[in-house]
Amino acid sequence: MRLTFAPWGESLAEIVEVSQQAEAAGADVVWAPEMHRSATITAAAMAAGTSTIGVGTAIALAFTRAPMITALEAMDLDEMSKGRFILGLGTGVQRVNEDWYNAQWGKPVAHIRETVNIIREFIKQCSTGEPIDIDGEYEHMKIKGYQRTYHRERDSIPIYLAGVGPVMVRTAGEIADGWISHELCSPAFVQGQVLPAITEGLDRAGRKRENIELVVSALAAVDDDATKARRLAAGVVGFYSTVRTYADFFEFHGFGAQQAEIATKFREGGVTAQKLGELVPDEMISAFTISGNADDVANALKAYEGIVDAVKLSPPTHGLAPEQTRAAQQQLIGVVADLKGGVRP
Repeated sequence: MRLTFAPWGESLAEIVEVSQQAEAAGADVVWAPEMHRSATITAAAMAAGTSTIGVGTAIALAFTRAPMITALEAMDLDEMSKGRFILGLGTGVQRVNEDWYNAQWGKPVAHIRETVNIIREFIKQCSTGEPIDIDGEYEHMKIKGYQRTYHRERDSIPIYLAGVGPVMVRTAGEIADGWISHELCSPAFVQGQVLPAITEGLDRAGRKRENIELVVSALAAVDDDATKARRLAAGVVGFYSTVRTYADFFEFHGFGAQQAEIATKFREGGVTAQKLGELVPDEMISAFTISGNADDVANALKAYEGIVDAVKLSPPTHGLAPEQTRAAQQQLIGVVADLKGGVRP
C-alpha cells in the first residue's frame, strides 16, 4: 500500500519544503488541494522543488476552469515533473461552484464525464493538427487549425476523480484512472459503500480492478499525547459536519444526529467556525480520522491494507494555530519515514 501526503504550509515555500521532507521520508506522492490556493500553481511549485516523488492535485475543481486550460496545465505540469503528475479532479459542491466561482454546476455526474472526455481527447489530439469537435450538454470544444508542437512528456496523463456518493464513485470506476476519497473516510465506508460502487462502475465499462488506483484520504493528527492528538483533529470533523452534502456519510456511521446538532448550532450562531471542534465527541474523531501517538497511527493504517491501494495523509488544520498544525505535520512525516524506511524531518 502506497503512502502519500498532502503538505500544509503558510507559504508556497513552506509547502515545497514539506514536500521535500515527504519525499525524503519515502512518501510516494504529494498532493495539492484547492481552497485557499490554486491547486495547479501549488503543484507546479511542488514539482519544481522535488525530483522523484509523484505530484498530484487532490483535488482541483473540475468546473471552474475550461477543460482546455485544465488539459494545458496538466501537460505543463507533467513536463515540469518529468512524467510524475496526476490530475485529480472533483466536482466540489454546488454552492461553491455557483456562488464562489460563478461556474456552471448542472448535473455534476454528466458534467464531470464531459469534462474528463474533453481533457483526454485534447491531450491525445492536440499535437496532430486534426480538428477536434466535441459537443456536450455542459462542455464543448470545436477546434480547427490548432497544433501544439511543444514537448509532451506522455501521450496520456492519469486522471483521478474524487467522490463520496455512490453515483460519483461508480463513475470513477467507469472512467477514471484513480479514485480519491473525501478528507474524512473510514475502512467501513470503503468496504460498505465505495468498493461495491467501484466494482459496479468497472463492470459497466468492462474494466478490471487493476485499471484503477483507490486512494483513501486520512486526516491524521499525531502527538505523543494520544488524547491531545485526537482533539487536534476535532475541528476538521466539526467543519465538515456543517456541510449538508456529507449528511449521508455521517448517517452511514451512525452519527447523523450528532452531525445535525453541530450543523444546527453553527447555522443558528451558537458556535463560531473556529470552535466547532468543541462540539465533536471523541467517538466521531476515532471513526473518521487516524489520530493518536505514532504507534496508534501506524496501527490504524493497517486497517486499509488489502482494501485500498494508497492512503493520502494530511495533518489537522481547522481551528488550530499554525504552530499546532506544523508540529502535528512534522510528527506525521516522521511516521511515514519510520514505515517507509526514509529520513525523518
